This record gives sequence, C-alpha cells and structure tokens, in this order.
Amino acid sequence: MDKKKIRQTYKELLLDGIVPFWAKHGVDTIHGGVLSCMEEDGKPVSGDKYIWSQARWVWTCSALYNRVEKRPEFLQWAKGAIDFLLQHGRDEHGRWVYHTTREGKIVEGATSIYSDCFAVYGLSEYCRAARDNDLLAQGRQTFASIQERIESPEFSETAPYKLPPNRRNHGVPMILTEVAAELGRTTGDATITQAADDYAGRVMNHFVRPKRKCVLEFLDRNYREVPSPEGTFVMPGHAIESMWFVMHRAMARNDRKTIRDAAEVLRWHLEKGWDPEYGGIFLGMDANGGPPLMANSDMKLWWPHTEALYGLLLAHKLTGESWCERWFDQVYEWSFEHFMMPGIGEWRQRLDRAGKPITKVVALPVKDPFHLPRALILSLELLRNA
Repeated sequence: MDKKKIRQTYKELLLDGIVPFWAKHGVDTIHGGVLSCMEEDGKPVSGDKYIWSQARWVWTCSALYNRVEKRPEFLQWAKGAIDFLLQHGRDEHGRWVYHTTREGKIVEGATSIYSDCFAVYGLSEYCRAARDNDLLAQGRQTFASIQERIESPEFSETAPYKLPPNRRNHGVPMILTEVAAELGRTTGDATITQAADDYAGRVMNHFVRPKRKCVLEFLDRNYREVPSPEGTFVMPGHAIESMWFVMHRAMARNDRKTIRDAAEVLRWHLEKGWDPEYGGIFLGMDANGGPPLMANSDMKLWWPHTEALYGLLLAHKLTGESWCERWFDQVYEWSFEHFMMPGIGEWRQRLDRAGKPITKVVALPVKDPFHLPRALILSLELLRNA
C-alpha cells in the first residue's frame, strides 16, 4: 500500500478523468441536474432522470468543492441539480419521487425512500459550502418524514425492489447511519446525530449475525430471521459500505470497540465475497451456500469494489491491521485492471463473473456519478498527508 502513489493515482482519476467525463456527458445545461442514462462511454440512452441520481450528483459536486478543490463550477452544477429537484422532484405530500423525464415530468412517484435519503445527503453537503437555511430546513423536514415513514408497518417503498410485507431491510438503517450523521454534522443538531447512532445500532445489533459471520439483507419486522433464499441473502458490497458508515460514527464517539467490530465484519465479507476462481467481489450470495435470491449475483459491479477500497483505507487507518493492506492491494489491483476504460475517464460499471464487460442493466439503466467519485473524494481526505 504505497499511499503517496495511491493519492496521486486517485487525484488524477478524479480530476483528470471523472470530472471531465461528467462535464462533457452528464451536466444538463438546459434543464439542470445530471444526465445519467447513458452507455459506459457516455453515449446517451435517454434523457430520463432518476431522482436519487440527481441528489447523488448534488453530493458529488458539493463534496468536490468542499473537500477537494473550490472550483466555482462544482457549486454551479450542484445548484443546477438542486433547482431541478426543488421544482420537479417532490409529490404533493413533499415526498421525493423516483423517476422523471428530462424536463421534470413525473414518470414514477414516491416509490423509494432512498430518493428522500439522498436528497438529505446532497442538501447537507451543499449547505456546508453555500450556507442556505431554507435548504437546510428542507433537509431536516425530509429527514423527519423519512423517520416517520419507515416505522409504518405498511412501509414498502424501497424501489427498485419493493419491500415485501412484514420485512425490514438492511439498506434503510444502513443509509440512514451515514445520512443522519452528515445532516447532524451540518446542522449541529444532537438529536439527529443520536439518530445516526441509533441506526448504526440497528445494523450492528440486528442485521449483523455473528454466528453466520455475515450481514443479512432481510429480517422480519421484529428483527428475526426469515426463510431462505430471502432470509439468507447477503450483499458483500452493501455490508462493506455499511461498515464504513458505522466506523464513521464510531470515530466520532471514539468508540474503539465498535471500530474493531465493524472492521472485522468488513473482513468477513471480503473473505466470503471474493471470487476464488476469477477474482473480484460477487454482487450477491447466499449465507447457506444455496442459490442467491438475486439473479445477477455472480456479476462484478464497480460499486462494491469502490466501497471496499475506501472501507479498507479507513479500517487500516483506524486499526493498523495488516490484513487491511493485503486486501486493499488485492482489490485495488483487480479493480484497476478490470474497470478502467483508457481514454474515457470513467470506470466501467458492469462485468460478468469472468470480468468481461457486459451491457445488461442491473437495478437502474444509469451510469451513476457517485460511488467511484465518493470513494476517491473520501480516500483523498484520508490520504491528505501522505
């Protein structure tokens, strides 16, 4: 793990590759926001806009400004997306919708709580750069709405996959651990920060199953295990991402035990999720070794690898464990060999099990400007003194 070299590679990939790619292919200079329904090389597929992608773009642009370089265009791009979101992104009840046309006509309504979560995430980061009390108030209102909606026994709005009756999913407390922490940091509101700790506790005390050595994606409403294949479904990338969210909260509390525990859970999912034949991290797997719930589980997507690269850097900084270095080098080498697209500036997002490029859509027909830039931005913060 040569941290100086990694820092230089990451900065070049981010500022000389990803930023120019999205400036050329993504920024919607007509209607605001980002155009993300595209092929791997940036060729447009449609002008449709998924609201969580728009909100993620707000976070990416704002974080570039706050954490990397204070370029005026970064805030301009973020503000253009915020204007689009405020004008077109909510229904009559103030809930964030899922999918609109390029111009902003609603195609699918409030079917995903993740749209709301990423709206809070993006607004929170933006308001650190451009202090706007009205926008921050809207972020707080959305967060309060999220908290209320997810506790309803009828809650099922987790598109692109609808939550079955009598179920809780790992994804909701997982994302709220980081979203609430970031909103609490921006607002200085201790009750929101406490909520982040509560959501981290739900993840660690319920979805983490120490006897199985994995994070289960689905439990019943009382946090009990449910039958397979639903109840034994594991997403290594989700678990890895979730653990660095938990480590962020534990850092803030100087909670060394939780840091160690979360790092160990992260390790479980690299050991279980790494393909011993072709390399790379599986998208999904079954805790009992049976056929996974998700049909595309043997694919290699970019985002679990980006989450692992940041999570391992963080775990190494916090624990000093040598296994973090060994796994980082392994994930880094495989990822840069398979996902890079020379001359394009961005990474591929979808590979088959053997690591060959594919065009099959998984979840959404988008190339999202989020997981890779976020991992690079956060890693550069960790590596600032390298």
